[in-house]
Amino acid sequence: QICLSLVKLLFYLAHSPLGSIVLLDFQPRQFVMVDGNLKVTDMDDASTEELSCKEDNDCTLDFPTKSFPLKCSVAGKCEGINEKKNLFNAYRYFFTYLLPHSAPPALRPLLSDILNATGDLRYGINETLRAFEKVLHLYKSGLYLQKRPLLLKDYIPLKGFRAVEGEDYKCWPSYSHLGCLLSIHSAEEAAAICNSQLQCQSFIVTQHRTWTGRPLASFQSSWTDLIPDANAVVYIKRSAPSRERL
Repeated sequence: QICLSLVKLLFYLAHSPLGSIVLLDFQPRQFVMVDGNLKVTDMDDASTEELSCKEDNDCTLDFPTKSFPLKCSVAGKCEGINEKKNLFNAYRYFFTYLLPHSAPPALRPLLSDILNATGDLRYGINETLRAFEKVLHLYKSGLYLQKRPLLLKDYIPLKGFRAVEGEDYKCWPSYSHLGCLLSIHSAEEAAAICNSQLQCQSFIVTQHRTWTGRPLASFQSSWTDLIPDANAVVYIKRSAPSRERL
């Protein structure tokens, strides 16, 4: 969410009515999340000026660990230097820390492609935004789940109950520090996640949803502590130990 919001912001800056705007003091502390959108807190160090040049050799974009040769335009300006400076800063301050860690395994290669392409500045802001929107579409639609075995049949649905909230085993990247609370597309995906975790014996799809509209599922190491809830369904693993079988 943070990275996509940042890319949308940089897309606007690259195509603003004032021209391409560069953020000269590009640091994480210069941004804040407001209602799920990333905002710049200080525009004092923003500029629309692009580096003047006479030849391509005048247009090297330098960072502490990398340098990028750019083209000198007919107008005597380094082509796209503001856009590329913003994008590489987004890569080194945000993408490298946030993109590799929390996506479903099937989507990680696509995010890795974005990471590598922006890190080498092979993508401009237009291509980067399109790549992010493709991943978001796959994530929200569940298309990344195609051609997977059906595992929900290995679970017994117990309607009208939910688990008591409390500490349980933890997983990454959980939405709760007390247990294992993950975003899912469907109960079928939750069953696959539960099967992949040795501690998991049951799960419940909650009424809570993430910013993409996906429900959250709570994964549990047992199903013995249940309370009535007319709107809930607990899914219990058929292979649970006999003392915990329904």
